[in-house]
Amino acid sequence: MEKSDKIYVAGHRGLVGSAIVRNLQAKGYENVIGRTHRELDLTSQAQVRDFFEKERPDVVVLAAAKVGGINANNTTPAEFAYENMQIQCNVIKCCHDFHVKKLLFLGSTCIYPKMAPQPIPEDALLTGPLEETNEAYAIAKIAGLEMCKFYKRQYGDDFISCMPTNLYGPHDNYDLKGSHVLPAMIRKFHEAKVNGASTVELWGTGTPLREFLYVDDMADACVFLLENYSGEQHVNIGTGKEITIKELAETVRRTVGFTGEIVWNSAMPDGTPRKLTDVAKLHGLGWTHKVELEEGVKLAYDWFRENVEAARL
Repeated sequence: MEKSDKIYVAGHRGLVGSAIVRNLQAKGYENVIGRTHRELDLTSQAQVRDFFEKERPDVVVLAAAKVGGINANNTTPAEFAYENMQIQCNVIKCCHDFHVKKLLFLGSTCIYPKMAPQPIPEDALLTGPLEETNEAYAIAKIAGLEMCKFYKRQYGDDFISCMPTNLYGPHDNYDLKGSHVLPAMIRKFHEAKVNGASTVELWGTGTPLREFLYVDDMADACVFLLENYSGEQHVNIGTGKEITIKELAETVRRTVGFTGEIVWNSAMPDGTPRKLTDVAKLHGLGWTHKVELEEGVKLAYDWFRENVEAARL
């Protein structure tokens, strides 16, 4: 990439996109553009084509998606599949048609089989059944990364994909109906502390193992790949470290300063028992994470407290 390139970040105000914009600008990429959903509906083929015709971006980062936690995925799977595939098809096709010189497609580690080998290597994709609770989202994301691969294979387009692990940090979604586990914990413990509650209820048993990556580290990895990678295979982005949900809850409780009891609702789903990425490929390319979980949770909670009025609640 050149510093003068026009870089379109789709989803520039979300958790992922805003972090990528911050990283690009910090590294001297000054011509970074974005559009809100009101300005550009990515599910509309006509609007997307009009945008590419007018703006002619040199580089595209596709970080826009319909996302949510277990509850949202479970209750609206049709919308998760349809809307994400619409967004992906529209943007990827326009990147080809309008000769974008580099595209980075962001997926999610939920693309991997429910019982994938641990840690999960990139070649575990499509080797077994998916986790049922986010199957629709996973299938859409698999379609997107495979589409990038096929355009590269057939036309030589420099379209690459990455698979970030569980992310958290500034501009996260704190709506308990659609949020992921870490921001949900931050909000629950914070509100319990403020309201003087004696207990906080958390879903599941607390036994699943998960990996968490601070979103600004993820953004740094994405820009690193844009600058240094053109391979056909997608690349995992993670820390290579895991923690139980119970241990995570204790970390968040300690950070927030909630002193009450945690009640685990085992009637609610746990999701995949374990999900740890194999990051050997990314490490081999020369990138490793910087922010450890304890520091990252503190940074995320500080942002939440300072921006509680603007946070997505």
